[in-house]
Amino acid sequence: MSGHSKWASIKHRKAVVDARRGQQFTKLARAITVAARDGGGDPDSNATLAQAVQKARDASMPKDNIERAIAKGTGAGSDAAAIEAVTYEGYGPGGVALLIEALTDNRNRTGADVRHALSKHGGTLGEPGSVAYLFEKRGVIVVDAGRWSEDDLVVAIDAGAQDVSIDDDIYEIVTAPGDLAAVRAALEEAGIEIESSELVQQATARVPVEEADATRLLRLVEALEEIDDVDAVHANFDVSADVLERVAS
Repeated sequence: MSGHSKWASIKHRKAVVDARRGQQFTKLARAITVAARDGGGDPDSNATLAQAVQKARDASMPKDNIERAIAKGTGAGSDAAAIEAVTYEGYGPGGVALLIEALTDNRNRTGADVRHALSKHGGTLGEPGSVAYLFEKRGVIVVDAGRWSEDDLVVAIDAGAQDVSIDDDIYEIVTAPGDLAAVRAALEEAGIEIESSELVQQATARVPVEEADATRLLRLVEALEEIDDVDAVHANFDVSADVLERVAS
């Protein structure tokens, strides 16, 4: 199995106690603001906002911060109007495809920051459309396989999950984008604790990467994620879970 979801799980656990939590909250708030601006401030009728709010709650973002971000998105005259979504495509070490999603009020600044991170860590920027076809939007829920069994996760299938697979010590539950909230709710109602839950651009095929390239690749991914305007980085690497544990430590 690919270690890609294992890496997502490691990152989620690190984020809870990350010293850069302030930066993380800024990114989460921006995503909430844009979702509220584009679809309204009611999470019950705006699925994108509901997902952004849930992601913020998972990261222990204070309720007041979430409410301020929603208000900023729905408020008249807000500078939220200046923020736009931009996607960059490129390649990392080992020929891995990268899809980089950003929310920015300055395309030139963000583009320069992305190009700098790529060139510094052995990556290259690609043309629009060069790698996007390798990804499909999916909902992904990660659950600790040490605490729960596959039988426990039948409720996810009943609620509309497309697939449940095990990756080392975690389960990855994949859903259609519109079914993520319902599947998560079914798991929570069954008392199952969720490690992470988010909409991602999931690779349709993965590229095997050796440990040397994996180290460089994950440094590149982290450098991209540290850029203030970058909201998410998706990659189609396939690395064993034990390698990921060594790289992460």
